[in-house]
Amino acid sequence: MVAAAALVPAVLPGLVPAVSAASREPVAADNGMVVSAHRLASTAGVEVLKRGGNAIDAAVAVAYALAVTYPEAGNIGGGGFMTIRLADGRETFIDFRETAPAAAGPTLYQDAAGKVIPGQSTRGYKAVGVPGTVAGLELALTRYGTRPRAELMAPAIALARDGFVLDSGDARFLASGAEDFARDPGSAAIFLNRGQPWPAGHRLVQSDLAAALALIARDGPAAFYTGPIAQRIVAASRANGGILAPGDFAAYQAVERQPITCEYRGWRIVSAPPPSSGGVVLCETLNILEGYPMAALGFHSAQGVHYEVEALRRAFHDRNTQLGDPAFVKLDVARFTDKGYAARQREGIAPDKATPSASLGLPTALPEGQSTTHVSIVDKAGNAVSLTYTLNDWFGARVTAPGTGILLNDEMDDFSAKPGVPNMFGLVEGSNNAIAPGKRPLSSMSPTIVTRDGRLAMVVGTPGGSHIPTGVLQVIRNVVDYGMDLAEAVEAPRIHAQWLPDEVAYERFALSPDTMAALSARGHQLVEMGYHNQIAAIVVGRPAAGPAAADDRPIGAPANGATARLYGVIDPRLPTGSAEGY
Repeated sequence: MVAAAALVPAVLPGLVPAVSAASREPVAADNGMVVSAHRLASTAGVEVLKRGGNAIDAAVAVAYALAVTYPEAGNIGGGGFMTIRLADGRETFIDFRETAPAAAGPTLYQDAAGKVIPGQSTRGYKAVGVPGTVAGLELALTRYGTRPRAELMAPAIALARDGFVLDSGDARFLASGAEDFARDPGSAAIFLNRGQPWPAGHRLVQSDLAAALALIARDGPAAFYTGPIAQRIVAASRANGGILAPGDFAAYQAVERQPITCEYRGWRIVSAPPPSSGGVVLCETLNILEGYPMAALGFHSAQGVHYEVEALRRAFHDRNTQLGDPAFVKLDVARFTDKGYAARQREGIAPDKATPSASLGLPTALPEGQSTTHVSIVDKAGNAVSLTYTLNDWFGARVTAPGTGILLNDEMDDFSAKPGVPNMFGLVEGSNNAIAPGKRPLSSMSPTIVTRDGRLAMVVGTPGGSHIPTGVLQVIRNVVDYGMDLAEAVEAPRIHAQWLPDEVAYERFALSPDTMAALSARGHQLVEMGYHNQIAAIVVGRPAAGPAAADDRPIGAPANGATARLYGVIDPRLPTGSAEGY
């Protein structure tokens, strides 16, 4: 949570996002669309679609390309989630969240007195969870893809081997990590020039990463989990105070799960199940808000914001106290996504008074990261992928295992280092998310697909730690409740609330002075925040501006010789990323 009047991400001081007063036209295409955080990765994905690959194939190509071009979050040293909707209506979810090493335990980051040791869960090898990205991409490709792994990884290998020219946004992102890179020889050798950040215009070559990617392309996940890559990461961990072991890598498995689903005013939401909290928070919040006339109240009216904050307060309370890795915690997810449960939650919401967050109950001794990125893809046949993966903090633990070129995550901070103590995002959690060997930390990632009347309507997701569900929520509601087109929905200023801290955060211009006064009178504490999200979204059959298109046919269904168009938007709040279609 950013409680200062900074107008930029706290992690990137000095970066001025390119938010314009008027919404820009989204990119339109007839056959396929890729939206990602880097232009070169988006292009790699579109080329796969042009050659006949499907959305899953393109997602694999984009994810590996982002590991090269977007080192601040794109990764093979982290993990994430992929929501898939196939053209025939089947829906599934790939969980490749990182896991805690076997040597980890609930007091790993506490001193002898039981106090949390600052920095140990966020920097250095002791903060690293077992990466899942390679296993997850392979699982998705094996079950739902159509093209050979080596073909899909070729663009990433070329970008690492031959390099790519940094633009101003690339250079500014890399410069933000320079101080920590200087402390780690493996990172400094790649991302610094004699201790100084690489300038825009420099061609960034990553030879070690190219070699690692080539091994994975040839040998598959074995190269990463039991071969030379795992060996080098484990050796670096042992040499630098970490606890990773060969058995941690050998035991890792990605998991296929059923996604969370719910309906909001006739729109069907398909999102992330535990160990992500994203789908639960989205569905619980939407179910509560469905009982209020949000459209009639108007965008960011005092009454509408009050109801939204109260709904989020309750959804995040359930998230932080009740959810966790389903392999370790017995979960009643159906309870939190039930319409009747939402109705009972509404009974506790006063229309004119904020609920003190502490009154909902606190974690007892029995309770994430900005460096995330999202990819949205739709292919010609109507297959859709919503992929969010992460290193947690920007550049993860800010360590690169020598000889691999792979930046490693600091995902262990997404566990409760100590129940009741906030993590880097102010999330206060209970024992359900305590550290345990092999456990997956609770996440906020919310890769989401939306349908209407059985037809694909939207693919959406974002980075932003605990701001992820609120960012996705508001884009969906901007379309459904307020009739915005996709560009307007993505660019509209946002608010954020998450139970604890007991605050309502808002982007500049999100709330009028009168609205702020009315909310304060209800007892809400308001704080200005910087930009946390970079929404990557696709909408089907809806134009860039003006009223919704009358034609919302499902993709691939011919009518009058045409198919529904695709419109892609990348959030302008960060200086990289693109929507590419054909």
